[in-house]
Amino acid sequence: MPEARRGWSGLEAALAAASSPLWKQRVRAGRDLASFADVPEAAQVLVGLLLDVEDTAVTRQTAAALARVGTSAAIRLLALAVAEADDNQADWLQTGVHDALMGRDGQPDLAVACAKLTGDPVEAVRRCAAEISKWTQGAW
Repeated sequence: MPEARRGWSGLEAALAAASSPLWKQRVRAGRDLASFADVPEAAQVLVGLLLDVEDTAVTRQTAAALARVGTSAAIRLLALAVAEADDNQADWLQTGVHDALMGRDGQPDLAVACAKLTGDPVEAVRRCAAEISKWTQGAW
């Protein structure tokens, strides 16, 4: 099977797992989908996982996975979730970002991705990317 096809079948499986009633399945889906943050179908599902109302582990683990990916697309999804999050969800999003930063050496890619989002056309993304950037300061 060609590599690209395996990737798409993994995407399809992760998209299906994202709606599972089992929190462990949703956590796995968040981790698996993080590398597809630039794919519109995955992006929409990832924001939903970041704002999971059933279990904070889904929020935390999905945030950590996206922070580890560290691309502008991944951090943009985090920023969109921060914009919609209640205080409790925002705390778990921040914890997930800190989880991803633990053990990293030097300047995290996350800060670079946040800086790139200062020109995003959506005001909430610009504002929340700046907030996420603050989370990275002194996190390690």
